[in-house]
Amino acid sequence: MSEEEAIHVADVSEGIGGDATAEPGSPVELPVVDVLTGRSFITGKSGSGKSNTASVVIENLLSNGFPVMIVDTDGEYYGLKEEYEILHAGADDECDIVVSPEHAEKLATLALEQNVPIILDVSGYLEEDTANELLLEVVKQLFAKEKRMKKPFLLVIEECHEYIPEGGGMDETGKMLIKVGKRGRKHGLGIVGISQRPADVKKDFITQCDWLCWHRLTWDNDTKVVGRILGSKYASAVEDLGDGEAFLMTDWDESIRRIQFHRKETFDAGATPGLDDFERPELKSVSSDLVGELQSISDEKERRESEIADLKQELQKKDRRIADLERELEEARDLSDMADQFAQALLGKAEAPYRGGGRPPAGDERLGGTDDGDEGQSVLKSYDEAVAATEESDADAEAETDAAPGPGPSAADGGAKVDADAATGDAATADAADVDATAADSADEPNPPDDVDPVTRDDVAESALRFDEAIELGTREAVIDELRSRIESLPELSRGMLRHYRREGASDPVAAHIDAGGDGDSGHAYSRHRPIRRAGLIRHAGRGSYAYAVPDLVREAYADRLDEAQVDEIVRAVERVFVPSAELDYPPDAALAEVGDRAPAGDDEAEENTDTDAADGDEEPSAPTDAGLSDAARRFAERSER
Repeated sequence: MSEEEAIHVADVSEGIGGDATAEPGSPVELPVVDVLTGRSFITGKSGSGKSNTASVVIENLLSNGFPVMIVDTDGEYYGLKEEYEILHAGADDECDIVVSPEHAEKLATLALEQNVPIILDVSGYLEEDTANELLLEVVKQLFAKEKRMKKPFLLVIEECHEYIPEGGGMDETGKMLIKVGKRGRKHGLGIVGISQRPADVKKDFITQCDWLCWHRLTWDNDTKVVGRILGSKYASAVEDLGDGEAFLMTDWDESIRRIQFHRKETFDAGATPGLDDFERPELKSVSSDLVGELQSISDEKERRESEIADLKQELQKKDRRIADLERELEEARDLSDMADQFAQALLGKAEAPYRGGGRPPAGDERLGGTDDGDEGQSVLKSYDEAVAATEESDADAEAETDAAPGPGPSAADGGAKVDADAATGDAATADAADVDATAADSADEPNPPDDVDPVTRDDVAESALRFDEAIELGTREAVIDELRSRIESLPELSRGMLRHYRREGASDPVAAHIDAGGDGDSGHAYSRHRPIRRAGLIRHAGRGSYAYAVPDLVREAYADRLDEAQVDEIVRAVERVFVPSAELDYPPDAALAEVGDRAPAGDDEAEENTDTDAADGDEEPSAPTDAGLSDAARRFAERSER
């Protein structure tokens, strides 16, 4: 690159501030070295052409092989990909790669060492702090690498007043940009600040710029800035500039010219939408190797976040277990104290006859016998108080059990539970024969194993129907099995998030993560959200939202040959993997209060039969009738009869 290389970006325009040495229409060129390494400021009200001016400069640099990095705050520079291979990095799925502050060093390496132009799109981050941290780390890496490489490189900052405001409140990111403006030129790192409000931009930055471009401004505070820097005649004339027209002030030729910038050649993604249909152009793709290098960082970050989330959950479980053990230990200490009091009371009652007048047996000095009758009465009184205290503790424990949340004892096992508690409470005074009888009665009751689920008529019927339908509808079962396997392979929290998307229709990952039982951390939310998206079970709905996509997958599997009733039937069969049966009876967008804990039809009748059988004592429960069968079992029975 020679020092004389220049780019043609505009032509001389007529009017106040025109170039007296050049005819209107004469070309206006900018020296490449001064643009790449200098400091510049482009301003103008919305619609005046400032973003077009920045794009024209960038297009000329890219056409000549000079890389740039654009900090895009509104997501409007991706149109450059229509003509140029630019890496579009940001937070949306529309980007080539989703990046975070961990990618900062790699992005700077690609830009400076591999000559890759980059659009750093910060418009899609849910949290402003994340976007600021990403920009800060990237600029730090660019500045540090340029100290060694000294390669001409341009950094373009849209809406720079958000980072380097005139008033207070400038954070570390703004301070770093000011540092680039003051010291970046000697290292080869140039910067362009773009803003529609020059009055809101820190004047230390504006006054240090090598070239400034003033498009149309109308607000008094902004025109006053023009008057202080360019002069009063320009302050009034700047209000009458046309679209794309500007006053260009440069240090290299110490001139102020009124010029008309060219129109950008690539797709204008920042143009105000009109009534015509929006057509997104074909965009060029970057090398898969570049994306792969950044993706490896994303995968490592995702794996690390997943491990951290698992460790946090495990830690929470252990904390809860420790709390439970501490509570059990405290209860055990209370029971031990009660047992000591009870034993002392029994011992005191056994000593009472001797202390009332008799003497203890020979050699039994531990009883401490005495002839004092009052002391004997005192021991009896202590015994009675200890027994009363024990009974009060038992009563309190029973009251706490009754008040605890959760279902009460059922008709089938409630009696046995109450009898067992009563036997425990009266153990101190019951006869040995009564205790043996109670133990014998308890031994006669069946005690089914907890780890084996019973097989019912409904289970057999459902299994038979599934086999029958699998023969008749092999394609249907293949679709169902495929979608079920995708869902079953998801982590538990991800399945809960999928259930949230099913109910809401469209939502964002953080809301789905919270609804599924996770926390409000966006990193955790996107980590749990990514397996669902990769499985195709949800699809991007725009502006950071995602929509439930299982019905769409079913329609696509059959090439839209099914009617909605058939689609709904297959979708319900798939959803049984992760949606409770009661919730399946309601549309996906039904309110939770509407679904509640209502049992399927037939459960009330089953409960009545259970209560009646329990009340009859030892009578066997009546056999189930067809009215109590599930739909699947009833269909199987009818088919068997035919």
